[in-house]
Amino acid sequence: MKVVIPAAGLGARFLPATKSMPKEMLPVLDRPIIQYVVEEAVAAGADDIMIITGRNKRAIEDQFDYHPEFGDHPALRALDVLTQQADLFFVRQRRPRGLGDAVVCAARHVGREPFGVLLGDTIHLCRVPLMRQLHDRFVELGSHSSVIAVERVSDSKVSDYGIVAGEEVRPGVIDVRSAIEKPTLAEAPSRFGITGAYWLTPTVFDCIRRTAPGRNGEIHLTDALTLLLQQEHVYAVTFEGTRYDIGDPLLWLRANIEFALRNPQLRDQVLALLRSEAA
Repeated sequence: MKVVIPAAGLGARFLPATKSMPKEMLPVLDRPIIQYVVEEAVAAGADDIMIITGRNKRAIEDQFDYHPEFGDHPALRALDVLTQQADLFFVRQRRPRGLGDAVVCAARHVGREPFGVLLGDTIHLCRVPLMRQLHDRFVELGSHSSVIAVERVSDSKVSDYGIVAGEEVRPGVIDVRSAIEKPTLAEAPSRFGITGAYWLTPTVFDCIRRTAPGRNGEIHLTDALTLLLQQEHVYAVTFEGTRYDIGDPLLWLRANIEFALRNPQLRDQVLALLRSEAA
């Protein structure tokens, strides 16, 4: 299974912290966001992972490299095992031109087979790994149609997402008829927001190449999906699990708190700290 992880964004909402450090390297509890994403891909069965990076993103490659100065450090054993479970490849997006442009950087590597996409700044906690859920739906639906993860979003968040609409053909599965990137509330055809996890057919690469720059001059994957709809079905599916979008400092802080509360060694101390601060 091949999975592409775009991790080339500028991280402007985290400045000045991300001036020289990739936002994907921000820690959530005891490891960087990007490591969670790679772990998620491997847990789903990925054995070939391409990470799309950019200028000032070398730290992402270093995270998955061997560091002899640490030796056999206990804290790194799980990471060492992870890097042996899948081949990791890295390619640079030369300019930050949007998610669609980042995904098409993997076209030659992916070739003519379906592939997964997980965002480098989003963590999913699912009993069945999300990419496995999407792949299984892909197979159930005939292995010829792209499948994207969606969830219902509030009215106040509609303009932060790509929004899709269509006909529900079975519980939790929508045959997509339209997709629009970050619409206004009045423009939104539904409240189903694309969460940033995809299982795509390789036809999408040609669609991305034909997609004109959209909002902020970027090539949006949502706009490419609109072209893809003219050639094949695209299905939007809801999923079982929790998504953590580490898109801004407040969301990052929330993720850290919730992950700490899930840790049995830290839970009581964190609760005591929160109660103390609240008082």
